[in-house]
Amino acid sequence: MNTHPSDSTRHEAPDRPSRDWLALDRQLCFALYTASLAMTRRYRPLLEPLGLTYPQYLVMLALWQRDGRSVGELGEALSLDSGTLTPLLKRLEAAGHLRRQRSRDDERRVQVHLTEAGRALREQALAIPPQLAAAAGCSLDEIGALTGELHRLRQALAQTEGQITVSPQCPHPALKP
Repeated sequence: MNTHPSDSTRHEAPDRPSRDWLALDRQLCFALYTASLAMTRRYRPLLEPLGLTYPQYLVMLALWQRDGRSVGELGEALSLDSGTLTPLLKRLEAAGHLRRQRSRDDERRVQVHLTEAGRALREQALAIPPQLAAAAGCSLDEIGALTGELHRLRQALAQTEGQITVSPQCPHPALKP
């Protein structure tokens, strides 16, 4: 017998959040983490007909946006290190979606190009964003606005990296239990 709550209720925030700022339901990091897990689960059945995993889909999105990127540029765009990215590229190349080739100008640089099959896959993928928005109960405009806010959050966190220090004193009266 399955004793775990269903995916839809397992990490659902209560109607009235706790006043304790260290409570799990108050943590932005946990809300983002569980939303990411749920999002990835929703992508699986949409990507299966395309023969792609979620990480492979991200690689394809980056190449559909700008074909011919170097492996380093792809890694930077996707926030993936080469140890994670290289196996993804090998599998996508074996599936016939892309090809890797050394740069003529710099032998150390490997360029990644879509094949005809990889470009054609984009047409099938066009159905994914509206289906995902519907699954989330949002319009495409709402998804776009939320995505914009998350980009803003990521940039703000990146700009303050290394600037936040732990203080034994409570920085704000509202954070006191």
